Amino acid sequence: MRQLFLLRHAKSSWDDPSLSDFQRPLANRGRRAAPLMGREMARRGWLPDLALISSSVRTRQTWELVSAQWKNPCTSIFTETIYEADPAEILAGIRKMPDEAGSLLVIGHNPGLELLAGMLAGPGSPVPALEKLERKFPTAAIVRLEIGSNWQDLSAETSRLTDFITPKDIA
Repeated sequence: MRQLFLLRHAKSSWDDPSLSDFQRPLANRGRRAAPLMGREMARRGWLPDLALISSSVRTRQTWELVSAQWKNPCTSIFTETIYEADPAEILAGIRKMPDEAGSLLVIGHNPGLELLAGMLAGPGSPVPALEKLERKFPTAAIVRLEIGSNWQDLSAETSRLTDFITPKDIA
């Protein structure tokens, strides 16, 4: 069984209006939440084999703070293709991942990440996690899905949402 982790970047800063959206860094709240989520992933044994990360500043910083909590961070791929991407574009990126990766972490943005999580929730997903996801996918939140196919065949029929955790759940 494969695992797919969808992590929304941590809270970004709006302090410098001269920066483009792509260049916005993390806010102090984001700098606190990202390591917290990295530690929780390690505690649960949710350590990916590969990470696919939007190349924006805030997603790169989220990756650095999350992966710094792990003994052996995995290989990371930074790409602009999932920056401001819709769910189909993110899914297309995931489907290109090598089958050797049994678990994959995607760090991206809303609304695309939230919509993708909802699309992939699949039959048999626990109702409390689905209800929580339907309410809001806040910054630094992570969704865990079990995948019963290779990456190329990933769909709602082959996946099931198992967990949805926000920083407030573990703070």
